[in-house]
Amino acid sequence: MSKQVKARPVVRHLVLVLGDQLDRAASVWDGFDPALDVAWMAEASEESTHVWSTKQRTALFLAAMRHFAQALRDDAVPLRYLELTNDAPAGSLAEALKATLSALKVERVLLTQPGDWRVLQALREAVGDVPLEVREDRHFLCSAAEFTAHAKGRKQLRMEYFYREMRRRHGVLMDADQPVGGEWNFDADNRAAFGKNGPGFVPQTPRFAPDAITQQVIELVNTRFADHPGSVATFGWPVTREQALQVLDSFITERLEHFGRWQDAMWGGEPWLYHAHIASSLNLKLLDPREVIARAERAFRDGQAPLAAVEGFIRQILGWREYVRGIYWLKMPGYAELNALAATQDLPAWYWTGETDMRCLRDAIQQTLQHGYAHHIQRLMVTGLYALLHGVAPQQVHGWYLSVYVDAVEWVELPNTLGMSQFADGGVMASKPYAATGKYIDRQSNHCRSCRFDPAQRIGDTACPFTTLYWDFLGRHEKLLAKNPRMALQVKNLARIDPAEQQAIADRAAQVRSGGL
Repeated sequence: MSKQVKARPVVRHLVLVLGDQLDRAASVWDGFDPALDVAWMAEASEESTHVWSTKQRTALFLAAMRHFAQALRDDAVPLRYLELTNDAPAGSLAEALKATLSALKVERVLLTQPGDWRVLQALREAVGDVPLEVREDRHFLCSAAEFTAHAKGRKQLRMEYFYREMRRRHGVLMDADQPVGGEWNFDADNRAAFGKNGPGFVPQTPRFAPDAITQQVIELVNTRFADHPGSVATFGWPVTREQALQVLDSFITERLEHFGRWQDAMWGGEPWLYHAHIASSLNLKLLDPREVIARAERAFRDGQAPLAAVEGFIRQILGWREYVRGIYWLKMPGYAELNALAATQDLPAWYWTGETDMRCLRDAIQQTLQHGYAHHIQRLMVTGLYALLHGVAPQQVHGWYLSVYVDAVEWVELPNTLGMSQFADGGVMASKPYAATGKYIDRQSNHCRSCRFDPAQRIGDTACPFTTLYWDFLGRHEKLLAKNPRMALQVKNLARIDPAEQQAIADRAAQVRSGGL
C-alpha cells in the first residue's frame, strides 16, 4: 500500500514584510486578497549579529514588528510569523524564507524594495525558482530611478540642488515658482549655541512604558543578546503608528519653533533637546514623510513656527533623507568598500563603553548606549569627527553606527557615515571633509568647561585630542586637501605652523592613537 503524500497548501502571493516596512499602505499590499494571499514576517538573529547591534536597536525592531503583526491578526490578515525565541538556533531571513517556501506551494513572492543591499541579494537567492516581484517603495518621495535620472550627466552631486528640485516638484514651502521667504536655505540662522546657563526648560518628547508585547521582547533581548552592548532599562521608543503620531504631534506643537536655532547645540546630560526624535518611526515606516512635511509646513503657514526652523527641519526630510537614499542605490554595492583617505586605524574600544576622559565623547557615547540615540551634531561632529581625525577604517565606523542607533537602516546610515562623516567616498556626498578642532565643540556645548583637555592647545599633555588630531589630519592629507577649494585656507594655516611644532603635533597624535592620552 503506497504512502499518500500530503499536498502543500497553495498560496497565490507570499507577501514579505521586513522589519523596517511596517506600513499597510506599502505597494506590496496592492491587490492583497486574504482568500488567496499570505503575509510573511520573520525575526532573524542574523539581523542583530551581522553587526553587533545594541539591545535598544534590536528591541525596537522586534517590538515594532510584533505590534504590527498583532494589528494584522486583529484585521484577520492571514499571516505566517516566525518568532525568535531564546532557544531557537541562529538563523537568517533567507533561511527562514527557504523553509517557508518548502512548506507552502507559492506562486509568487512579493517584496517591497528593502533598505539594505545585503538583504535584497539574500532574498533574491532564497526564493529559488519561485518568481519574485520587487515593488517600488512608495514611502519615499524620490524613487531610485528618479534619482538616477537626476544624477545623469552631472559631474558632481550636491544635495542643495537636489533639494531645490524636490521643493519644486512637490510644491513644498513654495510661493508659486519661488521659495517662501525668497531663500532656499536658512541654515545660517540655525547654528546657535546655548548660553552659559544651558537650554533651560525643554518640553519633553513622549516616551512609552513597555506593554506586554514589548516586555516580552525586552526579556528576550536581555537573555538571547545578553552580551550585546547597551541597555534596555530606559526603553521608551514608539513601537506603533499611534505612538509615532504622538511623538510627531509633540514635536510640531512644542519644539519645532525652537528646533532651527538650537539644532546644532549640545549640552551635557541633555540627550533630547529640541530635536524631533521621529527618525526611527520614519525608518520603520510607522510615519510617512509626506505627513511629516505637511505638518511642519502647516505649522509655518499657521504662524506656529518660524520659517528658518521649518525650512531647516523639512530640508532634513525632503532633502538629506531622500538624497542619501538616492546615493545608496546609485552607488551600491561598491560604495560600501570606499576608503578615499586610506584610513586603517581600529575603532577605539571605548566606543563600545564611553569610558574616555574626553567629556564630549563620553557624553555622546554613553547616551547612545543608554538610549540608542544621539542627535546629528553629536554623530557628525563628535563621534564621527573623532573617528575621521583618528583615521579609523571607515567600514569599522559604519559597523558601529549601524549597530548602535535605533534609527539605523543601511540605506540611510551608510552614505551618512562613509560619505558625509568620514569622506571615504572622496566627495560624492559632501564637498569637503567635516574636519574641525576642539574649538567647534567648545562653541556648541558646555563639554570643554569640565574636561581636562584644552581645545585651544595643539600639543602637550592637556591638548585636546580633537585639536591635535585635526592639525595632524591636515598634515597627513595636505596634498589631497590643498586641491579642495573649501579646505585650501585650512591647509594654508597649517603651513604657518613652525616645522618643529608640526613634528610635535605628529608625535602627540601618534601617542593619542596608541591610547596614551
